[in-house]
Amino acid sequence: MSDALIDIEPGLAALPPTVGEHLRGLRAPLHGRILATVRAAMRAQGRSLTGGQGQGLTLGVETAVDAFVEAVADPGRDLAATRAVFHALGRTEYREGHRVDALRTVLTLGARDIWAFLVENAGPAGPAPGDLYVIAGALFGLADALAGAAAEGFLDEQRDAAQDWATTRRRLITLLVQPEAPAESALHAAADAARWPLPRSVAVVSVDGSDAEHLARSIGGGAIATVIDDAVRLVLPDPGTPGRLASARQALSGRRAALGPTVELGRARLSYRLSRRALALQHDGVLPPGPLGCDEHLLTLLMAWEPGLADRLGAVELAALDGIRPAARQALAETLHSWLRRQGQVVAVAEELHTHPQTVRYRMRRLRELFGPALDDPDARLALQLALRHRLSRPAGTGGSGTRPR
Repeated sequence: MSDALIDIEPGLAALPPTVGEHLRGLRAPLHGRILATVRAAMRAQGRSLTGGQGQGLTLGVETAVDAFVEAVADPGRDLAATRAVFHALGRTEYREGHRVDALRTVLTLGARDIWAFLVENAGPAGPAPGDLYVIAGALFGLADALAGAAAEGFLDEQRDAAQDWATTRRRLITLLVQPEAPAESALHAAADAARWPLPRSVAVVSVDGSDAEHLARSIGGGAIATVIDDAVRLVLPDPGTPGRLASARQALSGRRAALGPTVELGRARLSYRLSRRALALQHDGVLPPGPLGCDEHLLTLLMAWEPGLADRLGAVELAALDGIRPAARQALAETLHSWLRRQGQVVAVAEELHTHPQTVRYRMRRLRELFGPALDDPDARLALQLALRHRLSRPAGTGGSGTRPR
């Protein structure tokens, strides 16, 4: 907004001083008439005129009329205080749930009524017709400028409110996923502040990116989201609602994302931890990209939960293979893994490995020499299968063949 009315209408500098004095004499009737016009417009919008709204309305009308009258008499006077009043009115408009253009409509109607009043009261002692046109330019320019200040206030309040909502939602999500379960009173208070009805069950989704608000709106269904540790953490209420998980997957299509399991509200941290780890494994290439459900990859999550633990399992359980040359070691590992998975069915193992059953039998004799009674112990077989699954899934160059077990 311009700092002075003369910046809006330079022709004001040529007006005779008597014009300004004439308008000052009309100040009181202008207040009453414009206030009545604006009140009628507000009633047409179905708005209350009592309490704070009524006081704000009166202040706005009086400020606008006074600013206009005084600025015509003194076109160079600073309009910063007037701008501040309408900026504050714009903030109030947002807080009370009105539209951004509601004040602009009121200002336009008020400016038209001021113009009509001035024309009606021009008379012999009033401004000349040419001066009236200059006043009209200043009047409608001022109305536009004040409407702009109100719009800035509206948008500033909208931005601040969005930041406040983001803070309350972040506080709520942090409570839900913290290591220690929050007290019921704290959880209910945080949910009330975020205006989020506490559901019976939730699923926590971890997504690459920082567009938490956009994602929550896209998924809908009461989803809330925030950024924690450089990724979006989204809480989906009552995921069992028909179509809710499907909608979430569709909204996340093409993005690296992990959908934690559906759990009771009090176990939200488990869903959060699983989705967080799954997203990290997607980054590492261990899990496939794109939206995935954690429940579909629990074994991988278990094996990769503690970095280095699966490697240690392989080193201990498969130590018997260490002294064998690499090519033979790889063949024996693949044969043992298939034999364990196929429960000792030699023909099925041969078909899977595209080799002769006799070759499988030969390799199994060698493996029995290496592992002995462990091949007949259920717990040892489980440990061996997990160790082989991990080792054979590793990329070439890290000690494995690069073949992912089926």
